[in-house]
Amino acid sequence: MPSIPAPILSKTAIDFIDDDHLEGLLKGSAPQAARIREIIAKSLAKEPLSVEETCDLLLVEDPELVEEIFNGARQLKETVYGNRIVLFAPLYIGNRCVNNCSYCAFRSSNKDAIRRTLTPDEIGQQVEAMEKKGHKRLILVFGEHSDYDAKFIAESVRKVYETRSGHDEIRRVNINAAPLNHDDYVTVKESGIGTYQIFQETYHHETYAQCHPANTRKGNYLYRLDGLSRAMEAGCDDVGIGALFGLYDWRFETLALVQHALHLQQVYGVGPHTISFPRIQAAQGVKIDNKYMVNDDQFKRLVAILRLAVPYTGMILTARENPEVRRELLSFGVSQIDAGSRIELGGYTEVGDAQVMEREQFQLGDMRSLDEVMRELIEDGYLPSFCTACYRSGRTGEHFMEFAIPGFIKRFCTPNGLSTLMEYLMDYASPATRAAGELLIQKEVEQLTDEKLKSQLVERLDLIKNSKARDLYF
Repeated sequence: MPSIPAPILSKTAIDFIDDDHLEGLLKGSAPQAARIREIIAKSLAKEPLSVEETCDLLLVEDPELVEEIFNGARQLKETVYGNRIVLFAPLYIGNRCVNNCSYCAFRSSNKDAIRRTLTPDEIGQQVEAMEKKGHKRLILVFGEHSDYDAKFIAESVRKVYETRSGHDEIRRVNINAAPLNHDDYVTVKESGIGTYQIFQETYHHETYAQCHPANTRKGNYLYRLDGLSRAMEAGCDDVGIGALFGLYDWRFETLALVQHALHLQQVYGVGPHTISFPRIQAAQGVKIDNKYMVNDDQFKRLVAILRLAVPYTGMILTARENPEVRRELLSFGVSQIDAGSRIELGGYTEVGDAQVMEREQFQLGDMRSLDEVMRELIEDGYLPSFCTACYRSGRTGEHFMEFAIPGFIKRFCTPNGLSTLMEYLMDYASPATRAAGELLIQKEVEQLTDEKLKSQLVERLDLIKNSKARDLYF
């Protein structure tokens, strides 16, 4: 069995999270309305906010100013990303784990968890089942274990990409896995991954130590915090950060996420491609401390504030949340959601419609099918997208920011999103979803003001609708 390599830090490894400084900021008084409006205006100019400016937004108590924050987040999301919502789904590859995280059903001390690692054939079966539903974008999830080394992760990625039939194919594979050393990131990158995602879980040092025993690999706070810095140095220029809300004060975690984004921007010239903000959910054998639970109003605020603080970054809202919460939060800056998700090992072919707690890392809040979510998005005026054009055209990392910060990305994303939506409607959609989707496409095309682009798009949409042509992107 291969061993987990000894941890090696990045060339510029530093613990950039100063708990005392962040806590001190949060003890400040509520700022004046003029100050809040200046901060919102800066964000709407697509300039990242400082930690201090983000804190001012968190300290707002006036309901009218809170509503102005919400309106600012809505406007910024529309300016940068339009009405597009990118869809993906998770695929759990293995839940063996050497860590003993207090909030996770996959922790090493949970003897009731059903341990499993998918074989290559089983990976292929899961991917085929997902493709038959219309999925094009996956995130592969791995526990931290010597079995899941860089070579294994890379082989899993290649298996996903090679599993295809007709129109069924996965076009982008992202990774949620343990931090790696530089050489291992290179190995994984060469398999063709998109984003490498690592959640710090909690940025608060004392809480981190309480949740992650020191005798485990994850107990090394700095090694995990430095994980995406090493990824950047190894050439993985699309990285994703995240915190698990409910372990500590939500305001502290929000500031820390912004600090992490700024650190990557300052040191490597590009911030995170995505930010995730899941709330802790029930899990088998896990006792949840309600002290820091984030209610729906607080959750709505943190999503809107993160949108304003990091205007260029994609924001991921997962199926941990129930459909009602997800529907409300979409307008506050969310740009990606998962749908039709199963988080059991083998869940897409073996478990039916009910959740199996013994096989899950946590409990999902939204169990609807991909088609149901697609139809609701369309009926609410959103453009569901499976677009992977930026990744496959080299618009990643710093190049993505060159497009995204001034808002030009919308020019690519809208037509490419419409093309992928037409593919879904032709190949996978229910009759009701297809009818709603075709009306949305017609409306979106009519709104395009670039006549040359519109003509090219109409031609491609007709090809998709009336032939076997697929994967046509700008």
